[in-house]
Amino acid sequence: MNIQVAQIDESRDTKRMQDLLDKQRQACRLEPMPSAPQRIDGLKRLKTSLLKHNEAMTTALNDDFSCRCKDVTTIGELIPIVAAINYATAHIKKWMKTEKRHLPLTMQPASAQIVYQPLGVVGIIVPWNYPVSMTLTPLITALSAGNRAIIKLSEFTPETNKVITAVLADAFDEDQVAVVTGEADIGAAFSSLPFDHILFTGSTVVGKHVMRAAAENLTPVTLELGGKSPTIIDEKIPLADIMERIVFGKSFNAGQTCTAPDYILCPVSRRDEVVEQYRRVFSRMYPTIKSNSDYTSIINQRQFDRLQSYLRDAEENGANIIPINPAGEDMSHGTRKIVPHLVLDASPGMKILQDEIFGPILPIITYRDLDEAIAYINDRPRPLALYLFSFDKATQQRVLEQTHSGGVSINDTLMQSAVDSLPFGGIGESGMGHYHGWEGFQSMSKAKSVFKKGRINGAKSVYAPYGTAIQKLLYRFALR
Repeated sequence: MNIQVAQIDESRDTKRMQDLLDKQRQACRLEPMPSAPQRIDGLKRLKTSLLKHNEAMTTALNDDFSCRCKDVTTIGELIPIVAAINYATAHIKKWMKTEKRHLPLTMQPASAQIVYQPLGVVGIIVPWNYPVSMTLTPLITALSAGNRAIIKLSEFTPETNKVITAVLADAFDEDQVAVVTGEADIGAAFSSLPFDHILFTGSTVVGKHVMRAAAENLTPVTLELGGKSPTIIDEKIPLADIMERIVFGKSFNAGQTCTAPDYILCPVSRRDEVVEQYRRVFSRMYPTIKSNSDYTSIINQRQFDRLQSYLRDAEENGANIIPINPAGEDMSHGTRKIVPHLVLDASPGMKILQDEIFGPILPIITYRDLDEAIAYINDRPRPLALYLFSFDKATQQRVLEQTHSGGVSINDTLMQSAVDSLPFGGIGESGMGHYHGWEGFQSMSKAKSVFKKGRINGAKSVYAPYGTAIQKLLYRFALR
């Protein structure tokens, strides 16, 4: 197998990328409908290569982040990828089956079918926070549907990119899967290419640019954009039972997760209890931070400075900021790690309530009743994830019915995005379209309608000349 990283210069010359696209389009023409065994074989090769480079991948991610726990990589990236491959290989044959559809009596004798056909070449644009899973999970979806793919990797994870390229080199030829790297200008040029589908994971701001560029080619898009995912805590749930689930969701990868809890909504009477329980649970999970390899660093200085500016903005505008630093360590130099900060008394104009936080900062907003909490969520852009902590069935049903989000997890965090049988995707400003599982297969396929007739033509009764007795009888039958 041979796959090369396509190095594109600063002039935005898209010739190399266009050549890759042309090469894959030609391969699609020669093999327009890969069989189920071919698709399964490709995914198995990918799995073998990934496991072969397992250690190199965790080392590279640790280098790119400066501190990225091996277990975070294993739990958050490698295990979900292997699970997604196993799930897809077990279901591809079923997904590919032609579906029979009902035909009315007036169209008989004939048949109606849906054939799931590969779209062609899929462009995948990868973020930096989970660069392995956000490369390979969309790729698994694309390959399961019989497509080929060109992948634009993030410029912020150079060491990981080398290993991802090696993984793909062991599994695929360049006419099936290809990789390009480069800065933001290359990403812009990439999204302007006439792919058959584009899957982008990243910020809402950049997602709009990608969609605008894709529109020039009428290229359909799947956008996974994150957003401000709320966490509702109800009045009665025992915090001791559920707080570790919230701390896990916010602390995993230091909050650099598109589905991480972005803010908490809790009853006014429970705010102090929430703060104390959060502090207690976090301190047990992470008794130290600065030299603790379990706690991930912020990816780069730009993101570190952005998060620090959010804290300054909140403090300058009157928020009560509570840092959680269990060992009282000096974090002022020598690290890009940020201790968790709980933010109380935040006002709507603060950046932490306007932008997706994407880090270990957690505003706590109070509400007087559930109607107020629901209204708070509905007054804002629809999030990728919504978390509800309540054992009350009526409360669960109200929140499910009266709010919109890409997905919901009740009494847990993050886990909904790891279930391969559930579609994953946003709504409104948190994105559009799905990938993962059956819905992902549908997104990456053309559901082609097929109407088939044989020698007998039952439709002759509706041909001219009109006004015959049989036509009048047909109209009476069809218009009742």
